Amino acid sequence: MRRLIVSEFMSLDGVMEAPGGEPGHPHSGWVGDYMGHEEAQQYKFEEVLEAESLLLGRVTYESFAGAWPTYVGEFADKMNAMHKDVVTSTTTALEWTNSSVLEGDVVEAVTALKAGDGGPILVAGSCTLVHTLIEHELVDELRLMVCPVAVGSGMRVFPETQKKTVLTLSEAKVFDSGVIVQHYSAT
Repeated sequence: MRRLIVSEFMSLDGVMEAPGGEPGHPHSGWVGDYMGHEEAQQYKFEEVLEAESLLLGRVTYESFAGAWPTYVGEFADKMNAMHKDVVTSTTTALEWTNSSVLEGDVVEAVTALKAGDGGPILVAGSCTLVHTLIEHELVDELRLMVCPVAVGSGMRVFPETQKKTVLTLSEAKVFDSGVIVQHYSAT
């Protein structure tokens, strides 16, 4: 069985939207002040090296596909080479190398993906997809890179629900930049 790891940049007030400069958010790019530090870059690089494949929602896929093929280096090589499953109901032609549409019901398709052979599946961004994964208890590990900033509004990591989600803290690190990385496992 494959592990599904959700890894998110998050503000102190729980916002995950527009960390990297995506248009439409008043504080787009809010993570930029924290990712210039070597320890944060190394953490993200090691996380990607650990993963065998990516699972992405359409919006995040389009953002990544528009950027990663233009980057060079070991990090970019890994991102561009790894398999990418994309949850979308509108896009069928995926041009980024090793990308395919995850067909059918999302919960059933992700359950089947997890049941297959292989290494960890990494989810980044993909707010709508992450909400579905959390609601259906498909997340094995949640990694939050909490930046010391509150951005006030935007899509949040956890879905609005009446259901309680219980997690167990398995690791925590504090970077010199003030970023706190928290790893949680599903209980």
